Amino acid sequence: MEYLKTGLAARTASLAKGYDAVCAFVNSDVGTKTVEALHEAGVKLILMRCAGFNNVDLKTAAKYGIDVRRVPGYSPEAVAEHAMTLAMTVNRHMHKAYTKVRENDFSLGGLMGFNFYQKTAGIVGTGKIGAAMARICRGFGMKVIAYDVYQNESLKDFVTYVTLDELLAQSDLISLHCPLTEETRGLVGRKLLALMKPTAFLINTARGALVDELALAEALDQGRLAGAGLDVLTQEPPEPGNPLLSAQNCVITPHVAWAAKEARERLIRIVAENLRRYQEGRPQNVVS
Repeated sequence: MEYLKTGLAARTASLAKGYDAVCAFVNSDVGTKTVEALHEAGVKLILMRCAGFNNVDLKTAAKYGIDVRRVPGYSPEAVAEHAMTLAMTVNRHMHKAYTKVRENDFSLGGLMGFNFYQKTAGIVGTGKIGAAMARICRGFGMKVIAYDVYQNESLKDFVTYVTLDELLAQSDLISLHCPLTEETRGLVGRKLLALMKPTAFLINTARGALVDELALAEALDQGRLAGAGLDVLTQEPPEPGNPLLSAQNCVITPHVAWAAKEARERLIRIVAENLRRYQEGRPQNVVS
């Protein structure tokens, strides 16, 4: 095993020559050209160091007999806790308060938030991460509603499932936890943003492309949405001109929601196990 600091992309894939497998992350470029270059280098296995795989050209990988394996469910609590951290930061303006105090400014202007207690949390996607977020919101004393194609039976005691439009109209806190598919790409655009309360917060720790970034920036700057907390963007790192970088009350973190010690340890164990099972000819966490 060898660790290279350079990220996986079409121009770096040739560095994998002589190796049977490579590791990739959710922001790695594992598109057609990269997969073709990996094939030319003799790579037979792509080990994703994440749950997502929408950045992988699976058809080309299958064409060349390259196996792709992922790491599902390694950090649901870590991601959910980060989602609530973003929500609290945006609501109580923690980022602004920190900066003010560093400048010896102890004035309270611009730091007013509101209680999450007895407010409504809307969870879009109730898989493992969404379910963890629902439980956190319940702990804050919030009413929890959710939207998902498939209902999570473990949440039935305290979560009410509603339509997406109803969720957006009723929620004070909206947290995205759904996968990125052709159906969900650009899901939160101008039409859905217009359904949200102007006092609501949007949190996204799922996939950046779920959100129309220009539409979200406009909603924030025009006061049609109170704030947003984002751990993911369509392009990472973003272009300098990305409007969300300067949007009003928008807190962005660098795709770090998963990065808790326990999650990292579990991630490493599962990646290693995926490799071992591949060598033994036993399928595990295979992306079809």
